[in-house]
Order: sequence, then C-alpha cells, then structure tokens
Amino acid sequence: MRGWVHTFARDVIRPAGAEWDEREETPWPVIQEAAKIGLYSLDFFATQWFEPSGLALPVAFEELFWGDAGIGLSLVGTGLAAAALSANGTPEQMGEWLPQMFGTENDVKLGAFCASEPDAGSDIGSIRTRATYDNGDWILNGVKTWVTNGGIANVHVVVASVDPDLGTRGQATFVIPPGTPGLSMGQKFAKHGIRASHTAEVVLDHVRIPGSCLLGGKEKLDARLARVRNGERAGEQGAMRTFETTRPTVAAMAVGISRAAFEYARDYAGEREQFGRKIGQNQAIAFLLADMATRVDTARLLTWRAAWMARQGRPFEQAEGSMSKLVAGETAVWVTEQAIQILGGAGYTRDHPVERFHRDAKIFTIFEGTSEIQRLIIGRAVTGLPVR
Repeated sequence: MRGWVHTFARDVIRPAGAEWDEREETPWPVIQEAAKIGLYSLDFFATQWFEPSGLALPVAFEELFWGDAGIGLSLVGTGLAAAALSANGTPEQMGEWLPQMFGTENDVKLGAFCASEPDAGSDIGSIRTRATYDNGDWILNGVKTWVTNGGIANVHVVVASVDPDLGTRGQATFVIPPGTPGLSMGQKFAKHGIRASHTAEVVLDHVRIPGSCLLGGKEKLDARLARVRNGERAGEQGAMRTFETTRPTVAAMAVGISRAAFEYARDYAGEREQFGRKIGQNQAIAFLLADMATRVDTARLLTWRAAWMARQGRPFEQAEGSMSKLVAGETAVWVTEQAIQILGGAGYTRDHPVERFHRDAKIFTIFEGTSEIQRLIIGRAVTGLPVR
C-alpha cells in the first residue's frame, strides 16, 4: 500500500505541487486522478482505518504529504468530517452520509468538519453556533471558520451548542445535507501555506435540518444532557473525541513534510560543492542532517505508537496522541527551516521546494490543537493536576 501511494505522490502530486500552491485553488484534476485509482474513496479510507495494526492511515498520509501538503490536505480533508461522523453517528447515519462525502470516481464529492469559530478556536467551549429543536427539526445559526472544504463540500458536519450554559457538555454534532438552504460560504482565506487546500468560513443562517441529522440521535443527546444537569459525567464531547482520534494521522502529515525537506536537503548537500568539496562533507552540515534524520524518525515512531494504541483500544493515559502531534508538528517546522539553511540563498527562493515545505509546515503547530494546547493536555496527563 505504501509503495502504491508513494508512486502516486511521486508521479502525480509532487509535479503539481508548485502550480497549485501558486494558484491557491482546489486541485480538482489531482483529486479526480486519485478517485480513478481508488485512492480518494470511502473504500480506501475505511479499509486503511480498520487495518489491524492502526498504522495504515499514518503510512498513507505520510506519503501523500511527502508529495505536497496542500494537495495532500485536499485529498484527506474529507477524512476529518468522516471521522467526526464515525465517532458520533449511528451505523445508519454512517451508511447514509459517508458515501455522499466521497462520491464516485466519476462524480467526486467532499466533506467538511465545522468546529472552530471566530471566537472559539482552542477554546471549543466558547462555540456560539446554536442548534434549536423545533417540531422535529433542528435549526442552526452561526458562523464557522477555518473550515477545510468549507462551503464547497457536499456534506458539512457541524458542532453546535444545544445548551450554552453547559459549555462543551451542552454541544452536539449535526450533518448538513447537500443543498440545504441557509448554508453558504463566507470568506475564503488566503493562507501562508497549504494553499492548494480550500479554507473558508461557513455561514449558517436559519439552517433547518431533519431530526435524523443529529448524530447519535435525540434520545442519546437528551440522556447525556440530563446526566450533566444532574452533576454526573457525560462522556467525552464530540469535537474533542474527533480531534483525539485524528491526532496521529495529523502527526503523520507533518512527518511527511519533514521527510520531504530532509531528503531534499540531504541530496542537495551531496551535490553542492563549496571550497572544493561537497558541503555534506562539512561537519556543520553533516551533523545538522544527522539531527534532522533523527528527529524525523522520532516523530514517526511517536506517531506510529499513538496510532497503534488507538487501534488496539488502549487509552492515551500519558496523552500519547498529543505527544505525537506536538513532536511531529514542531519537528516539521524545525526540519524545513534547517533545509532552507542548508540550501542557503537558493533555499529561500521558489526555485526549490523547501521554502514551500516550510510555509506548509507551520500550520501543524496551530490547527487541530496548537502546540500550547498539546502541552496543556500532556501536562495534565503526566501530573494528574488541573493545569491551566
């Protein structure tokens, strides 16, 4: 599987990376090519998700992002919405909506997961999007931001507050079917990196959806809210469960970028000559490459450990999922910066891809939980104290 995905990344994704970065548009032709070979499909994601070791998706994502992070995110962005649906929905809901997120090789579809808001990024408890129950339907109002595939997706999965007084415990997750009136795209963001991936606001203006679009069902939600109001534990909140599930796969994306930058810098150091010898013969460069290689492998092993634990049903008692995301994200930023340094002035230009790698890497210390949030989670886990 890894060889198959790597070949697609090498032959299709990487040659297109610079073009779609400059265009800052969704690379539909690449997505179409991936769909034709079955790489962009529900079957591929489901097969790799349920692979017994838990390593299949991290391995695949590393290869895709080794090719190009912006295009890679365009290919896997639907996966976050699919993960949210799988983590919170019933089997019937998954059977209905998952196929509609991917479509077919001749009719490609996208999914989008909408959690963050202008005033609720890391503080997911500050979500203001409101879901009101009305005669069997739900009505949603609010604005979501930083949404991958936002507004262009066929299926949107939205986290909204049902009871604002309960904070995160009063939230629920909903599916917005294709073509639902009241859902529109707001601002499309012009970004520092991952430019081939569409990121935009999603505006929800009196969006009315059937009661069946509440993931998990109203009976389950009512029971959970009753437990909270009685002072009992309610279980993990939907958005947090989604993020915790996907952290190792996000870490794998960062590993792919790190590896791409390391390999490019390594090869350059083996060819570039200064003062009559290859620059890779200089200890300053060789030692730097040694540290880069070591950090990439460290990040990968932490990622694989977390992915394996999740697949085996082992709890992240030491916040192993957050560890993988933290180390992989910060490694990507550091390794890509050192790759630019090794190339010198050439690395600062768009004649070489390392400057794009560096721009793409930065987001991995920010989205799906900033490095600071990861450290907070890890700190609480290792101390057993309510670190704030």
